[in-house]
Amino acid sequence: MTKNLRKVYIDYNATTPLRAEVKTLIIEDLENFGNASSMHALGRFARAKVEQARAQVGALINADPSEISGSIVFTSGGSEANNMVFQTMYRLVACSNCRQGKSFGAHKTDVQNRNEILTTSIEHPCVLNSALNIEETGLKVKILPVDENGKLKIDALKNALSDKTLFVSVMAANNEIGVIQNIKEITALVKNAGAFMHTDAVQAAGKIPINVKDWGVDYLTLSAHKIYGPKGVGALYVKKGVPLFPLIHGGHQENSLRAGTYNNTGIFGFGKAAELAAAEIDKYNSAITPLRDKLRAGLEANIPNITINGGNTDTLPNTLNISFPGAEGEAILLSMDMQGIQASTGSACASGSLEPSHVLSAIGLGPELSHGSIRFSLGWGITEDDINYIIETLPPIIARLRSMSTIT
Repeated sequence: MTKNLRKVYIDYNATTPLRAEVKTLIIEDLENFGNASSMHALGRFARAKVEQARAQVGALINADPSEISGSIVFTSGGSEANNMVFQTMYRLVACSNCRQGKSFGAHKTDVQNRNEILTTSIEHPCVLNSALNIEETGLKVKILPVDENGKLKIDALKNALSDKTLFVSVMAANNEIGVIQNIKEITALVKNAGAFMHTDAVQAAGKIPINVKDWGVDYLTLSAHKIYGPKGVGALYVKKGVPLFPLIHGGHQENSLRAGTYNNTGIFGFGKAAELAAAEIDKYNSAITPLRDKLRAGLEANIPNITINGGNTDTLPNTLNISFPGAEGEAILLSMDMQGIQASTGSACASGSLEPSHVLSAIGLGPELSHGSIRFSLGWGITEDDINYIIETLPPIIARLRSMSTIT
């Protein structure tokens, strides 16, 4: 009889399991089938729950409670929210009325003669591909470099900003190497140049404190399934007074910004997950950081010649990206999987690609180190015994693969 393998899931940056409290809420609310746009009792009840969830999501990022009804737009996820912002920038440039010197609320951004968009070389594919897509419409896109730790080079940003800059998008925390950007500092520079500022905070939410009022951003992206909520639901924070055009046209939902029948259970689950995440950030950091550090120390002590990607400071408490020279990442991944350890070779959205990680390439890693990298991302449910099992299991895997390698 085959011995049952220990199962260790350590790929939380790809997705998280539903929290028990979220699952219970979703199951209970399956009976509440009312359309949140209907005016009868069932519809009003559903709408009240949607607005409760909106307040919970807003509280996670410290949005102004008086503005949450108009500043949190529910979407199908982070990718849709990011696309919505980029398409808004295209519409601003394409719309003749907008280009006739119009400014927006307190932001006072004059879009006339602005046609440049700035982003970084380590953004999520849904940001980079959105940028490349609108570049085909005539907008100019500049990809800014990062340093060897993945931090945006501030001097490069300062040099790129001009009176032509319309919009800047910089992710709050990277999904592959966990580096955290100083969004407050970046936003101050962007605003001084008179441009709009967006941050993809999908990986940051629930792991580090987010304060949109302190950061000063115009747009911020969230996704439920990264914070132990359901898949298929996300949100876009939109600062009062800044422009937003709908990506999906139809009905009046979300103040006519996102048509479609409300995903009640998804939104309710998102709200509960956001409430839990906001309440437990300190607890999360104190529980997860020591486990990540133990994993790093154990692998460094037991496997020679490894490279930690992403630096030692300003990284998410749960993320550890390691390159194993002389061993191929996919082979490592499959070998670990056979031992019950489920990790990742990089971004889940880029899986299946034979190209090296664009993030690792951006921080200066060559093809060998990029192809030999594994991302470990921890979360609720990981135990010290799980970490010990990885430290015990991985060294012989690397030794075996290196002994078979033709790389010298």
